[in-house]
Amino acid sequence: MPVADLLPEIALLLGAVVIILGSSFVPQRQLAWMAGVALLVIVIAIALCMRQWGGTPRLTFSGVWALDDLTIATKLIVLAAGAAVLPLCPAWLQSDPRHGEFYALLLFALLGVIMLASASDSMQLVVGMLLSSVASYPLAAFHRRWAPALEAGMKYFLVGALTNSLLCIGVVLLFGITGETGYQQIAASLALDHDSLALAVGAGCIVLGLTFKLAAFPAHAWMPDVAQGSPAPAAALLTVVPKIGAAMALTRFVSLLPEEFDTQLLVALLAAATMTLGNLAALWQSDVRRLLGWSAVAQSGYALMAVAVLGASPDAMPSLLIFLATYAIANLAAFAVIVHLRGRTALDDYGGLTREAPLAALVLILALLSLTGIPPLIGFFGKLLLFRAALDGGYTWLAILAVINTALSLFYYLRVIGRMVFGRTQHPVYILEGPWPRAVLVLGVLLLVAGGLGMQWLMARLAGASLLPV
Repeated sequence: MPVADLLPEIALLLGAVVIILGSSFVPQRQLAWMAGVALLVIVIAIALCMRQWGGTPRLTFSGVWALDDLTIATKLIVLAAGAAVLPLCPAWLQSDPRHGEFYALLLFALLGVIMLASASDSMQLVVGMLLSSVASYPLAAFHRRWAPALEAGMKYFLVGALTNSLLCIGVVLLFGITGETGYQQIAASLALDHDSLALAVGAGCIVLGLTFKLAAFPAHAWMPDVAQGSPAPAAALLTVVPKIGAAMALTRFVSLLPEEFDTQLLVALLAAATMTLGNLAALWQSDVRRLLGWSAVAQSGYALMAVAVLGASPDAMPSLLIFLATYAIANLAAFAVIVHLRGRTALDDYGGLTREAPLAALVLILALLSLTGIPPLIGFFGKLLLFRAALDGGYTWLAILAVINTALSLFYYLRVIGRMVFGRTQHPVYILEGPWPRAVLVLGVLLLVAGGLGMQWLMARLAGASLLPV
């Protein structure tokens, strides 16, 4: 059990503990310093992950922890997303006497997601899911005196309780079939002999459990409420980060199952249902944050396309990671605009925003167009690679459905853009004071416009990378 293999995770854990203890003694007016501590911890974790990049792929800590380039890339995306959220927090939470705890919860949530992404043992999968969930529930309901936040937190908790229970049931069934918890041993046992019915039920429960963190059908109902009712920085985190770890966990689990067990078709059907439901529900939303929540559901459907063609297309895993990275950039930029505008959320409040707050309007327009997949923005490259992988994997019908859904999504994104460009200002525009939210906006513009230049390099680095344990 080489401790050095887990140094990034240990850094997050120790950083969260330091922030909890520090917040107990630091005066409220200085709690914003805890955000700086959390950002420093994430930077250290990123540096430690970079040191692991390019090493020999291996299972560590008695085989329960996967350490390969695809997993490390996932961890880097998760950590970078967490680092992008942190500058949005101090100005938003400065009047909350407990907001030092917010940063510790954020680090614990990141740690749980990283455990999900790295899990090569079913018990670690459960621990990662539970840690991520337990840290995320209070983030969603952090504004506990505001009814929408309480509703969001309660719905998030109830859906999570059901799906986490299904996940545990699936893990127990899988253990009963194979007598193993390690993924390598499970795959070897299933290749020799298995009860098809029990395996179908167990695998189905695990897949349904992971759809919770993905915000995919049928466990998607929490996402719009969390996007609307959570503190805007928490909504930015929860609409992006959990699905990154869950996508990797689902991919790793699907790769274990025997070929005659047609998991790919199940995932393809979930992808089709998720993207279609998310886009149809977003069409007539009058709340921008809720619209982004349904958009996040639809984006999970696109991500599942890559999981559906795992093994059939060599570009499935690189396409998935690149799509998740481009989605994270666009969605975080959109929520950075909402933070910058003090949580302005009604669609009517965005009328004439290009004249009142041109920088915020520019970032939001670019983010929405990137989520659609309009070239040359960064989101175009993510979706293009996904569609190509789906075609290579033989799921032409799914790629066609994804193109139709992309065209459908353009309608509700253009509703917001049209209101900003051609609408009239009905209320004064209040901007959140502080340089950090504005800095995130500027960084968002740069990444949305120029980030596509690095996609080919990243694709080349990820091409041919192996996914442990099989």
